[in-house]
Amino acid sequence: MTRIAVIGAGIAGTTSAWSLIRRGYDVTLFDRQRYAAMETSFANGGQLSASNAEVWTAWSTILKGLKWMARKDAPLLFNPTPGWHKLSWVAEFIASIPQYEANTKETVRLAIAARGHMERMAREAGIDFDREKRGILHVYRNARDFDHAARVTRLYAEAGLERNPVSPDDMRRIEPALSGDFYGGFYTESDSTGDIHKFSIGLADAIERSGGQFVTGASVTRLVRDAGGVTVHFDRDGHGDEERFDGIVIAAGIASRHFAAQLGDRVNIYPVKGYSITVNLDTPESRGAAPWMSLLDDDAKIVTSRLGANRLRIAGTAEFTGENRDIRADRIRPLTRWCEAMFPGVATESVVPWAGLRPMMPNMMPRFGRGRAPRVFYNTGHGHLGWTLSAATAEAVAEVIGNDLPAERNDPVFQPLLVAAE
Repeated sequence: MTRIAVIGAGIAGTTSAWSLIRRGYDVTLFDRQRYAAMETSFANGGQLSASNAEVWTAWSTILKGLKWMARKDAPLLFNPTPGWHKLSWVAEFIASIPQYEANTKETVRLAIAARGHMERMAREAGIDFDREKRGILHVYRNARDFDHAARVTRLYAEAGLERNPVSPDDMRRIEPALSGDFYGGFYTESDSTGDIHKFSIGLADAIERSGGQFVTGASVTRLVRDAGGVTVHFDRDGHGDEERFDGIVIAAGIASRHFAAQLGDRVNIYPVKGYSITVNLDTPESRGAAPWMSLLDDDAKIVTSRLGANRLRIAGTAEFTGENRDIRADRIRPLTRWCEAMFPGVATESVVPWAGLRPMMPNMMPRFGRGRAPRVFYNTGHGHLGWTLSAATAEAVAEVIGNDLPAERNDPVFQPLLVAAE
């Protein structure tokens, strides 16, 4: 059988491995953690949001970053300490501004395509991941932001996404728990939410049950490619080891840049830290006061997802401070305060904070497909939309691998493990 290594067991890696297994490949998934999805795919905002596909490559983003530089609680925080990696990334970000409209529309198309692939994967693998198909409501507090959203909505429509304007009264009918003063909103009925961690670990378990290998606690130290394949060198339990493969998929989040350099590619990913809190809804009063509708507050840059009856996920902020995973109280506090202001009936005495590093390319587009050398492939760099896009990019990468390195299994029709109840 054709052997493929997948480096990274977050959402990009697990979807890539599953897309390959169902095509007949012998897949080995590597991750340095003991379990799947323990880093960036652990506790994100939960939104599967084509309606949040607008790329950030605009002069307004630069201006906001400069304006907010002195604010510790700013939605976008840019550390001005210079460094070659950061400077090169910013330069490429600015160079990508002319592609803002084209990249936004392409991201929408990927997000729409990903919906069907993700639903099929969940059915095939039998995964329950607290899916809510209620849509996503974007809320705006002033005419300027609402008018910008209207212009973005026209771009979305050109790419095939329907997003509709709603009045403040409509917003409260859509989500009765919502409080506060708003100018208006936009509602995307076709969007949804779910627990990325549950989905990823469910897929990792299904990969093993379907004959794939999952090598956990494996710190990949070196990748060596030659004409015949790729050798993965890794440390596990204090011992060095290596395995040989016919091809490799790099899906390692922010570490993808390092691995790409070993394979002769430049993948200019920068780590952009995001924070979340999970509010445990321990009382009937909190459960009744928390929203079921997923929200995006454009002014605060905060999103919410209801993950089952007993959890509310609130996430936001973007922090350009390098490879730093520290959970800062002054970055968590605005999320808790936002919850208390928007949903005063929700108790916030039991709140679990988290921070993760989004792997972000300067043009805000994921890097997926072939590398420069044969037998090398990528599915990485999804930024803040890994949960939204990965199922589509994983399928695209698997198709490319199918053309370049055909699988050798004789039973090409994949049999689902079981069908999950919707």
